[in-house]
Amino acid sequence: MIRYLTAGESHGPALTGIIEGFPANLKIDMDVVNHELFRRQQGFGRGGRMKIEQDRIEVLSGIRFQKTLGSPISFILHNRDWKNWQEEMTSGAGKSQQPITRPRPGHADLSGALKYDFDDIRNVLERSSARETAMRVAVGAFAKQLLAAFHIRIFSHVLQIGPVKADPNVISDILKTDEINTLADRSPVRCLDKTASEEMVQFIRRTKQQGDTAGGIMQIIIRGLPPGLGSYVHWDRKLDAQLAYALMSIQAVKGVEIGAGFGAAEKTGSRFQDEIFYENDRYVRKTNNAGGIEGGMSTGDDIVIQVMKKPIPTLMKPLHSVDMKSKEPFLAHKERSDVTAVPACSVITEAAAAPVIANAVLEKFGSDTMEDILAAYQTYMERIKNK
Repeated sequence: MIRYLTAGESHGPALTGIIEGFPANLKIDMDVVNHELFRRQQGFGRGGRMKIEQDRIEVLSGIRFQKTLGSPISFILHNRDWKNWQEEMTSGAGKSQQPITRPRPGHADLSGALKYDFDDIRNVLERSSARETAMRVAVGAFAKQLLAAFHIRIFSHVLQIGPVKADPNVISDILKTDEINTLADRSPVRCLDKTASEEMVQFIRRTKQQGDTAGGIMQIIIRGLPPGLGSYVHWDRKLDAQLAYALMSIQAVKGVEIGAGFGAAEKTGSRFQDEIFYENDRYVRKTNNAGGIEGGMSTGDDIVIQVMKKPIPTLMKPLHSVDMKSKEPFLAHKERSDVTAVPACSVITEAAAAPVIANAVLEKFGSDTMEDILAAYQTYMERIKNK
């Protein structure tokens, strides 16, 4: 099974990652991996850091002649901004010239400093920073290439930033196609509704002028799964639980709902459940309120997930806080930040979901070589076709 670790600080020399459990003989296109990193850096409302970095990874192990070896894949992404932070972030002897003692409300600052007994909050914010998600996007890019061998695709788009929402009627036809990411990437905020996209940009501009930040909601669609991935037999094997866990681990994400989500509370069971029919030699559902998962397992329909990201805690007009050294009231520390990272976060959600789905595939069909896994997959698909 796939597991991975990431390491590195936001302003350290590099971010690193290691992935264990990829099957052998999967062809890897590094241009695809680096393009995913490029997608993460886009989006209206990003800060100055994205103008400095040009994220590309270098593979150190686990791939030879463009194919996986079955051994751990390790890789590195060098931070270009490191040159400006070498004295402050050195791993050698030294002392901070500007220790941070004023925690930001909504960030990991205060709890992290108390937990690890730090006098300088920079020790917390460097690792808790969403810069870490660059590594998760790289991991997701590898996993997406595994999923592509089974014709499984992952899409995302932005539904809402602040109070501005995409019109469901405008985007409904697009969501039935495989052009979701292509069209979303053309929008500065990754919204498929052009009118809403323009309004979102204007809202972000106004928010920036006010020294404030904005959150929003994005949607992930996972398409092409066979039925039966995941399991009902143990709590930790349920596919929806695993996806929620992965998505909630993204910095600033505060809510995850699958399918109709909380909207189901307003409906009776007869109006919510997805009725089952048998047409053209296959089981079909004409609605997808369950979001493609029943009993912790994929149904074969699109998995549809909404993710809510809260407004970024770092404000140019800081909120009230307390200096941890003097205990005096102060305004919180200011750190270079984005006005909103919702468009980028939508790309990150794709990456966070990809290893979960990849593991569900490997759990069901094996994990040593691509040849064996694909053979088991074909056998399974033939069996359920005749069921």
